[in-house]
Amino acid sequence: MAEYKVTVTTSATPNAGSFCTVGVMLIGAEGCVSEEFVLGKDERSLRSGSSCVTTLKMPGPLGPVVLVRLRKEGHPGFPDLDWHCEEVAVETPAGEEWHFPCHKWIRTADGAVELRRRAAVTVNTETLQILKDHRARELQAKQQLYRWRTFHEGLPHCIDMATVELLGPNLRYTRQGSGVSVQYVSGFREKTGQWGSLQELGKLFSLNHRNNTVACYVRAHWQEDAFFGVQFLNGCNPLVISRCRHLPPNLPVSSAMLRPFLPEGSSLEQEMECGTIFLADYEVLEGVPANCINGQQHYLAAPLCLLHLGQQGELKPIAIQLQQQPGPLNPIFVPSDSVPDWLLAKLWVRNADFQCHQLVSHFLRTHLLGEVYCTAILRQLPEVHPLHQLLMPHVSTTLQINIQARASLLSAGGVFDRSIACGLQGVPALLRRATERLHYSSLCLPEDVQQRGLDTVPTCYFARDGLRVWNAIHRFVAGLLQVYYLSDLAVQQDSELQAWILEIFTQGFLGRPESGVPQSFQNRKELAKFITMVIFSCSALHSAVNFSQLEFNLWMPNSPPTMPQPPPTAKGTVTEAELLSRLPPINATCSVLTTLTLLSHRAPGYVPLGQYPKYLFTEGSPQRLLGELQTELKALSAEITERNSGLELPYLYLSPELIENSVAI
Repeated sequence: MAEYKVTVTTSATPNAGSFCTVGVMLIGAEGCVSEEFVLGKDERSLRSGSSCVTTLKMPGPLGPVVLVRLRKEGHPGFPDLDWHCEEVAVETPAGEEWHFPCHKWIRTADGAVELRRRAAVTVNTETLQILKDHRARELQAKQQLYRWRTFHEGLPHCIDMATVELLGPNLRYTRQGSGVSVQYVSGFREKTGQWGSLQELGKLFSLNHRNNTVACYVRAHWQEDAFFGVQFLNGCNPLVISRCRHLPPNLPVSSAMLRPFLPEGSSLEQEMECGTIFLADYEVLEGVPANCINGQQHYLAAPLCLLHLGQQGELKPIAIQLQQQPGPLNPIFVPSDSVPDWLLAKLWVRNADFQCHQLVSHFLRTHLLGEVYCTAILRQLPEVHPLHQLLMPHVSTTLQINIQARASLLSAGGVFDRSIACGLQGVPALLRRATERLHYSSLCLPEDVQQRGLDTVPTCYFARDGLRVWNAIHRFVAGLLQVYYLSDLAVQQDSELQAWILEIFTQGFLGRPESGVPQSFQNRKELAKFITMVIFSCSALHSAVNFSQLEFNLWMPNSPPTMPQPPPTAKGTVTEAELLSRLPPINATCSVLTTLTLLSHRAPGYVPLGQYPKYLFTEGSPQRLLGELQTELKALSAEITERNSGLELPYLYLSPELIENSVAI
């Protein structure tokens, strides 16, 4: 007679308990299976934080127990509540104690759920056939549940679920509200007219800025060329400008035209050679259809904006062309033009930047691609895979927020439909064009900022802080990979890993070799770079482009979401008094601000970068590596805080303590 002591622990999280009964079976390495015994029949219900202990008597030993099978059933006459199991512990007849972690919700509809002993193992180091079969069954079931669908042709594919409820309890979450009120902007839905004055906008701003120093700085400096330029470096969309060594053929500016705006004695050619000329090119917007708002046609431009970096680190615009094709109806605006002309040209650039920020830098690069990474993990990496455990805390929340976005923000009657120049026709067109232009190097921060010439700009805090965060993540990832992959050959032989990256390549990057995205991994170096990119994109990059947006948009003239009149085809066509008529109507302004207010605040209980569930990385080397990461991130946060104390316009968004671990809003 062999006795096994089995302890089933219910998680201590709120509402983890259930009135259910749970059948438990033990499975040995050779496939020997115990009889099922049932917990929860008596008053020892499965309460939050409780443990149910049972002794199972067997005619003989099962051998090494490698799986525990749980089967939940509702109790007659009681609600069939989901149950959150923490773990099952098994004490063998020989006195050994084995732990089978769970840490997830279990439903009656799930049928049998099998738990494994070992925390993390790759498929090519799996030794028992029964466990290889277990991995295969898990993936087969998940591939039936989590399917791909096309949101719009030419865009990264998304999960085939129309409602959050279909995700199930382990991928749904309830985000604690930030307590921010939108009462001062939400009451303007029916006001379709134009703003009467900047004073009216000031009244709206005064009740909404809540002593936000960055937003107040924006309002005070929005018309200044230096502030216009600094937003390309440290604003909510620092992903556009690139160093310009050669003028594009469709921007016919001359050295003589720009000499007044360059250092004395220098020329445009000399400044380009020195690397002080930058270009913001919104070519991706060319041909994108514009929206009708309040029954009126609105407009888009595809500007080119040339900027000069001064010796003091100030980046200022020196030429703006509002459309891609040069010609007599497409004038080039310069700082010496009339104040209204120059300001209107800058407004059009800021409007174009708003579209590209919201849909390309934010939605495509963090939300849509984060959903691709997550869905591919669910379909190709079993829960025991070390990369499943490393990456899911960074991507799992992406599914819910994206499903909600498709059902609300990007649907008929949503904010893009009602209030933004890229309406429901323009959104897929812009995203399609951006996807075609997306390249792997632009997703990898060190390559991106180097290629764009920002790595040597001392006042680009996005690049400076971002590189340090990237490097900290990369050291952690590279160290973990050395634990689980003892050689490059081990990477090549991991069939689950190779299936994962191939699915990302085909479903996310649509099988485009020109994207530069790997189709397979040949060594640990390639893998470490890609994993770092995923984590950085879904945490730090999202923080930079999401949590900054309200501060730079709250004073609407700084970033108008739509323009009700077409771009000027000549100079001298607008007066200062007429500039207001070029700005968004009242209801569009407030609809956008309502949305940005709700999306731009961290929840009180958000998880910062570098924090993982306590049951992960508990072994020696992973635990040490995680501790080193957390120490490095804490030191970086302190350094950024000290630096910001001396800045008139602080850059907060890549301080690790303020970086949310995942795309959850």
